Amino acid sequence: MRTRLGVAQEALALQAKVERSHLGKIERGEHMPTLVLVLKIARALQVSSADLMVETEALLPAEYLAEESST
Repeated sequence: MRTRLGVAQEALALQAKVERSHLGKIERGEHMPTLVLVLKIARALQVSSADLMVETEALLPAEYLAEESST
């Protein structure tokens, strides 16, 4: 969503008050954000957290969702 909206990673990190490197790891799926961080990122992107979550879920591989639902 960030790239689709034309927002630079560094600008988003600054706006959301999160380290740029941490944001990069979240985007690559290396770190899982807390709910508070999801809310901060959504606010910084000026979108609803629900829209951010829906768009994120749509990008997850099917295998990931199958693994997560069984836990």
